Amino acid sequence: MIHKLDLESGGRILSLETGKVAKQADGAVTVRYGDTVVLVTAVASDEVSEEQDFFPLQVEYREPSYAAGRIPGGFFKREGRPREKEILSARLIDRPLRPLFPESFRHEVQIVAMVLSSDQENDSDVLAMIGASAALGISDIPFFGPIGAVRIGKLNGEFVVNPTFTQLDISLLDLTVAGTAESITMVEGGAKEISEEEILKALSLAQQEIQKIVKIQEELISVCGKPKRGIVPEIVIPELVKAVEELTLEEIRIANTLPAKEQRQTAIRSIIEKANTFLKEKFPEQEGKIKEIVEEIQKRDLRRMILEEGKRADGRNLSEIRLISCEVGVLPRTHGSALFSRGETQSLAVTTLGTASDEQIVEDLEGESSKSYMLHYNFPPFSVGEVRPIRGPGRREIGHGALAERAVAPVIPSEDVFPYTIRVVSDILESNGSSSMASVCGASLSLMDAGVPIKSNVAGIAMGLVVEDEKVAILSDIMGLEDHLGDMDFKIAGTKEGITALQLDIKIKGLKLEILRKALEQAHTGRMHILETMERTLAKPRDELSIYAPRIISIMIPKDKIGDVIGPGGKVIRAIQEETGTKIEIEDDGKVTIAGVGGEGTKKALRKIEELTAVPEVGKIYRGKVKRLTSFGAFVEFLSGQEGLVHISELERRRVERVEDVIKEGEEVLVKLIKIDEQGRYNLSRKQALG
Repeated sequence: MIHKLDLESGGRILSLETGKVAKQADGAVTVRYGDTVVLVTAVASDEVSEEQDFFPLQVEYREPSYAAGRIPGGFFKREGRPREKEILSARLIDRPLRPLFPESFRHEVQIVAMVLSSDQENDSDVLAMIGASAALGISDIPFFGPIGAVRIGKLNGEFVVNPTFTQLDISLLDLTVAGTAESITMVEGGAKEISEEEILKALSLAQQEIQKIVKIQEELISVCGKPKRGIVPEIVIPELVKAVEELTLEEIRIANTLPAKEQRQTAIRSIIEKANTFLKEKFPEQEGKIKEIVEEIQKRDLRRMILEEGKRADGRNLSEIRLISCEVGVLPRTHGSALFSRGETQSLAVTTLGTASDEQIVEDLEGESSKSYMLHYNFPPFSVGEVRPIRGPGRREIGHGALAERAVAPVIPSEDVFPYTIRVVSDILESNGSSSMASVCGASLSLMDAGVPIKSNVAGIAMGLVVEDEKVAILSDIMGLEDHLGDMDFKIAGTKEGITALQLDIKIKGLKLEILRKALEQAHTGRMHILETMERTLAKPRDELSIYAPRIISIMIPKDKIGDVIGPGGKVIRAIQEETGTKIEIEDDGKVTIAGVGGEGTKKALRKIEELTAVPEVGKIYRGKVKRLTSFGAFVEFLSGQEGLVHISELERRRVERVEDVIKEGEEVLVKLIKIDEQGRYNLSRKQALG
């Protein structure tokens, strides 16, 4: 049976429909908003491996080109591996759902979101998040939902629910929020230096919309939801738990006070080995369970230290920032570089400047576009002392890079001011928490070191949370262990003027706005401290670009002169590029961009193009080259391709008997354009040019 429910949201109708398509999935819901339609399915495996000790959730999001009435570009006319937008959307769906499955549920779950139709005005990612929740809700898969999702923008001083792509282009805010009826579970977004108070207002509005979306899902579940399958509880051996605790608790407490990450990890490994050795006879084949129990004891003790003593594993108080070190200009031949270290996290950020031809071409459902600013994030295995294959960026690296890119974007100058393609790469050389925020700081300093005229530095900080009953502790600048044992990872980046990006993930079922308010306030203090430290190293962009960076000059030429610069088959422009060592690009509107390393080549190319495109002006003096002599004067090329006659009477102030007595063929001379006759011929004077 087909079931369909409608809801007004953001001035448009949000529709949920099930029972028509994909009926063999455990749950399938089609979501429509405007003319954008997304099908989302949820399927769980029937069996689970006994050895499996984690929850294997897979989320796939795909945007087939047919949804926008397009055929894929390239040689192969079918979709290939997911694009960056598809990967980021899959992460958006995954993050708010993952904490809402039962802890002991180990069945493999796959959620697939397919965009079936795109009106190219309403983004499909939020619809896919709603559809995923609804599909899980009506299925037999255990799930503590439903959740709602909404995007919030800000235009003309007003918040807008689910802004269109056109509105987002001019919006001060692009904030995606997910949550249950009671609380926020996920936040992702960027802003143009918006205050913490404005962010909280946007979150409050989002929560109101989410409550309506949750309610309509509950109605759908009530009419067609399946009974949930049973959950096999984890087997707990109380005697084993007690034995491990008695054997290890005191040593774990000592290990938890060791300040360095490697020291703590080594100590915990030693404790696990000791427990296995002592308990293997009484509890055979329980090595994996013993390791889990030790880690749970460690987690419980660290949370106790934070909540009862206000003390963290590395000795910091709750709001203290780790030691920060900043260096710029660390690499001799790059255009800009910075090494940003915070505690045991270190980012090497490198800026490279290029021309318009270096822009990234992006093909999405909305069509083809280009990016002139990119930030890429790499996380090599040695940064955490691991050995694993390097096979290109994974979903985490793409997500972290997108967050850092979004954080820095508001301070990047426009192409009119700075006509360069900008690529920043953050290589994480060491990691113990918050490497994406270290990338923001490193990227900012690297851009300044390269001489990119960014308006100010940008800094990022990751906030943590530990909640037990009524006790709440908010942690500034969390390290990896606190991310693992804590209940929240809240990344906030911005300038002194306001927030530019934020990302929230939680491991509990939701957060109240009051906790987020306190976290934002504490993060603001931390961000100001980091920015002050960065500014002591480099407070403003360098006055000059690196000598190894290309120099770019832009001029406008008449459209009818474009052919003169290009020449037959590109002969002229190639010759100029080879002679001057530059790269020249010409756009259809007559904009010419000249790029070259070092200033002399670009200046020389500019002079040649100006000569090719200059319009002769009567009364102006030119440096020309004598092309040929006659008995009555000399023909001089005074502009590229433009010749004029210097009559014998205009060669000297005195009377000249023979032209060759005064000038020679091939000689460079100064001439003045004194007349353009009715036939368009140019009359020149050497006499008047000499003054």
